[in-house]
Amino acid sequence: MSVFSLVGQSSRRIAGILLGALVFCSFAFGGACWAQEATTVVRPVETQEILVNPGMGIQTFQRYNGDALNSGVKWSEEGPVDKLRSPAESVDFPQSSVAYCRWHWATLEPEQGKIRWEIIDLALAEARRHGQRLAIRLMPYDPDHPLPKWYRESGARHANSASAKDANIWQPDFSDPLYFKYWSALVTEAGRRYDGHPDLDSVDISTVGYWGEGWSDYMPEFPVQKKLIDVYLKAFRKTPLLMNFDQPDALVYGTSHGAGWRLDCLGDMKKPESEMLDQYPEEIAETGIQDVWRTAPVSLETCGVPESWFRAGWGVRYILGEALRWHVSTVNVKSSAIPKTWKTEFDDFQRKMGYRFALRRAEWQDQIRAGEALHLKTWWVNEGVAPIYRPFVLAFRLSSPDHFTVIRTDADLRKWLPGDAVFEDPVFAPGDLSAGDYQLSVGILDPTTLQPAVRLAIEGRGEDGWYPLGMIRVNQGP
Repeated sequence: MSVFSLVGQSSRRIAGILLGALVFCSFAFGGACWAQEATTVVRPVETQEILVNPGMGIQTFQRYNGDALNSGVKWSEEGPVDKLRSPAESVDFPQSSVAYCRWHWATLEPEQGKIRWEIIDLALAEARRHGQRLAIRLMPYDPDHPLPKWYRESGARHANSASAKDANIWQPDFSDPLYFKYWSALVTEAGRRYDGHPDLDSVDISTVGYWGEGWSDYMPEFPVQKKLIDVYLKAFRKTPLLMNFDQPDALVYGTSHGAGWRLDCLGDMKKPESEMLDQYPEEIAETGIQDVWRTAPVSLETCGVPESWFRAGWGVRYILGEALRWHVSTVNVKSSAIPKTWKTEFDDFQRKMGYRFALRRAEWQDQIRAGEALHLKTWWVNEGVAPIYRPFVLAFRLSSPDHFTVIRTDADLRKWLPGDAVFEDPVFAPGDLSAGDYQLSVGILDPTTLQPAVRLAIEGRGEDGWYPLGMIRVNQGP
């Protein structure tokens, strides 16, 4: 099958047959004359393959591409601290562009002030080695992983009494100035070290309660929550932040200051109180976060794992349909197997989530002079449900056996929301480009490496990541 179809070309030869000359004079415009230019129009052939692209798709959790999956319906909340995991011989799991890892405070800072940054450094390196970027969460504690011993012995206040139902767990008083002092110190230093790191995809805003999800039986007043959120807003100004869903006031505050949002129980259909049927849609409407996706990502985590949905008889099409309606970019299924009977539904889900750029039409002049504009016009469709959130670069390449040049555009792809987009700003060939026949290609480049990084929903991708469109003749300048 051809990479594109050539649908129209007005040539000098055709013009000569029809008009007997290449020059047309319009007396209506004062006798002005011009040469009819030959143009090429192509319509690339679209593909329905699942695209693995930066910042979107199904994530790996506490591991990386190729690692063995969790068995059954269980998973671990302990993030990787070394390279002990070895790749499985065969893994039936989607290839992923994002590795999502989270660690408890006691793991990262077992001694006060002695933070094991090598754990996150290694995770960033491992993500890169596996062709991924890293999304992270720093977690204060959970029922099985207590706060650091040094913190519990620092004089900090705890919130529960010896007679409380959770007396076996050291529950902190989140309003205690010591909690803010020590937790914010960890977050602030993490921002200093990692904000804007090229291999860091996103950071969860983690504040109070189990896993830092922002809820607790011992919730502080909102000004305390706000102060903890502000630590992240100040520490991470370049890397996307994700605000957890559970507390409406915190959700509104975080997203109104540029964060995306995430929820931790996608799929919960248990009755009579279902988060998918009640809490989630109501809270989205009541908090007014329906349009956050336009500028910041939406990330979801499954309630249990897909296998537990299957065992409970929950409707997968409804669940995945709601995720798409919420304009999801990434989903954490906890590196657990997807039921084989749901392969079709999950494949279709992956084709629609995040962004999906299809070039529908491209037109340019057959011949130009070096230093002149290509008069390039392109029509695109974002067939996904969300934009791209990093400043990737739309670029075109002119290449011949002896020369090539990459022409970067200033198109802001972050504004290419689902639907149509047109790019036809002037694109100029360099003035010193040698005369000859050049192949015109298109690519979307990583803003850091300036190498092709985004797969398009069209056929014909070269091994170098560029998509050839057709030929153009470059003549010597005047």
